[in-house]
Amino acid sequence: MTEQMVHVNGVELCVETFGDPADSALLLIPGAGGSMETWEAGFCRALAGVGRFVIRYDLRDTGRSVSYPVGAPDYTFLDLVGDAVALVERFGGRAGVAGLSMGGAIAQFMAVDHVEKVASLALISTSPVFPAELPPLTPQLLDAYATMADPDWGDRGAVVEHLVRGARIHWGPLGFDEDAVREAAGRIHDRSRDLRTAGNHNAMKEAERPVRDMRALLGAVTVPTVVIHGADDPMLPPEHGAAVAEVIPGAELLVLDGVGHQPPPRPTWPVVVPAIAFAATA
Repeated sequence: MTEQMVHVNGVELCVETFGDPADSALLLIPGAGGSMETWEAGFCRALAGVGRFVIRYDLRDTGRSVSYPVGAPDYTFLDLVGDAVALVERFGGRAGVAGLSMGGAIAQFMAVDHVEKVASLALISTSPVFPAELPPLTPQLLDAYATMADPDWGDRGAVVEHLVRGARIHWGPLGFDEDAVREAAGRIHDRSRDLRTAGNHNAMKEAERPVRDMRALLGAVTVPTVVIHGADDPMLPPEHGAAVAEVIPGAELLVLDGVGHQPPPRPTWPVVVPAIAFAATA
């Protein structure tokens, strides 16, 4: 459980692993603006405890990984996909892949374009990477965004409170542990080169992608898949998860009552950990 800097896909990424490298690898991919702190260490240890070699990492522009000028990231979404693929290659060559939100989109692209690297999929609080008529953000979340100004980035206390509020507005009604969230926010602040660069994921360069029917391509995915979605997700309502599960053959849809747009909270781990672990070896 020691952080290390690894050179993959032409960049330096910060990585931490849990468990026995001889076990089946499981790569955890954060969402937009997310570092490895997206995934609680306790969650990683729980997955390691059921025989998974867990890999969590800082996306570009988060934590201790490579960073770019604020508002000017010199990479595309497909570069982030390439980073995840390169980490799988670095840590064994094939892995189960669990992705949250944008990380779930990265995982979907991996399953289509790098099928030999993906042993299983766990798609959490995410949306399909193909066009679909799906519900938008809730009005309550839009209102919260409208009143949420940037903090003084030089004031640690103000930044921590900003991060706590950002977590709270996405969280479902199931047990918001403010002390734990505040502690994690402090670690996120202290580990970051510049927290403002996390916003670079919303300013990535457009990738040149061939015109493809991603719905059909995902329909050809054969690896075990579990789609995990909060019933109270205010950013991507549960219809998004259902749309993903519908198109991937044999995918299991696990809807978590009281959960919002967030990593699986502690009360759900007894259900979520076995679901992800089973998918990784099914």
